[in-house]
Amino acid sequence: MALTAPKRKRRKSRKKKKAAPNRLRFALRAGVIAVLGLFGASLLWAGYYRLAPPPGTLLMFQRKLSGDVIEHPWTPLDEISPHLVRAVIAAEDTRFCLHNGIDFEAIDKALEESKNGKRLRGASTISQQTAKNAFLWNGGGWLRKGGEAWMTVLIESFWPKRRIMEVYLNVAEWGDGHFGAEAAAQARFHKSAKDLTPNEAALLASVLPNPHKWRVDPPGPYVRSRSYTIRSRMDQISRDGLDACVWKSK
Repeated sequence: MALTAPKRKRRKSRKKKKAAPNRLRFALRAGVIAVLGLFGASLLWAGYYRLAPPPGTLLMFQRKLSGDVIEHPWTPLDEISPHLVRAVIAAEDTRFCLHNGIDFEAIDKALEESKNGKRLRGASTISQQTAKNAFLWNGGGWLRKGGEAWMTVLIESFWPKRRIMEVYLNVAEWGDGHFGAEAAAQARFHKSAKDLTPNEAALLASVLPNPHKWRVDPPGPYVRSRSYTIRSRMDQISRDGLDACVWKSK
């Protein structure tokens, strides 16, 4: 009996040594499968939205849960005023047609301005905002930022700029539960998005950074001043053809 006890202990020790590598291999295999699954799902999701209108966003769902009434009519880009296209480019991303989704030049400029004592401004592109609005949630954190970067790469790879702009203008929030250009135009100016004037488009674009803080009806001094700046940029964008990628790509 005294001789058998050490053998049992050695057998148990060997089993433990074998079990540890097995668990590690299982965890690695599960991790690889999860990553590949997320990769495939994101490709399918981006591919679906390339062809079909997004039925809604996580932000819309959150608003509904809080009791808000959501207005979200889908409007093809051909039925949205080109003035609004130029206005949001002027307001949010003047290099929209020049970058591949993430504007490193704008990021470097924002960081340099911050070093010189200026307030750190955002350098998020329209492509990044589209990726966040259509696929993700509001807020910070590395998880959301990483997801935004990945989905930005995907849509810039598989969508033309025209489609990015079309989705952006249909999922952007203009406050009071109004999502998309058509809902905003009807609520603020009682007209279709295709009939917006340059000044009305500039006013709508001027509140996009914070539609709950800034109002179009009526516009305060800051919004009115910002809309004048956007309006002048719109003319420059038109002259320089900085919105050409929107109309050329199909």
